[in-house]
Amino acid sequence: MDQRKDWYLEYEIKYNRPGLLGDISSLLGMLSINIIMINGVEDDRRGMLLLSKDDRQIDRLISILNTMETIRVTKIRRPKLRDRLAVMHGRYIKSDSDDKKTFRFIRDELGLLVDFMAELFKKEGHVLIGIRGMPRVGKTESIVAASVCANKRWLFLSSTLLKQTVRNQLIKDEYSKGNLFIIDGVVSVKRDNHQHWQVIREVMNIPAVKVVEHPDVFVQNSEYSLDDFDYIIELRNSVDEEIKYEKIQRPQFEEQDGFSMFDF
Repeated sequence: MDQRKDWYLEYEIKYNRPGLLGDISSLLGMLSINIIMINGVEDDRRGMLLLSKDDRQIDRLISILNTMETIRVTKIRRPKLRDRLAVMHGRYIKSDSDDKKTFRFIRDELGLLVDFMAELFKKEGHVLIGIRGMPRVGKTESIVAASVCANKRWLFLSSTLLKQTVRNQLIKDEYSKGNLFIIDGVVSVKRDNHQHWQVIREVMNIPAVKVVEHPDVFVQNSEYSLDDFDYIIELRNSVDEEIKYEKIQRPQFEEQDGFSMFDF
């Protein structure tokens, strides 16, 4: 039986002399610890995904690394999702220091965001995800791309991706717990429609993944609260951009003449 375990090692480079990485790689080799992936994850930090079949070798590694004056070990643990993505993309996902379920991205990090959401979409059971961001920042496109990566079928209950979409009913097969349900909070609120909200309530009871764009608008006008959300994602064009919902609720989101193909 294979007893090998993955580990995440992160260290800060105090003195970046030539051959430093080679020395650490040689040390890992001598301890029979394999390197799965390596990358810079911060300005002066490097992250590694390691594979070891003996926890005692990890203890020896930590003991030796702590004697090295050129580096300082900052993390050594079984890898979390954020660790794996940090090594893959060369940067850490930023989270709110006060609200641990809120994660922040900028538009330049769409690849990281898609991979992060894809992992969330693979979770089993009820998962409620909110995503904040100004219009045209890439929210819906990222959700769809992550759905493809997670091999999930997505269903829009409300959206403005192509044309304003509002679902007033679903067919039997669409209530599957294997589907990903996407709700645009602004559109659903603007179309204050009893049948549409009945569909939303039915979907909320399905043990499946649901994604709500503009969750703050959604909860202000429904029986749900932000406490109901498992994850909140914020997507900005730049780090200092402010997400202002009074700007989001502009006439472009008002009811349009005519109906989409999903209005029943």
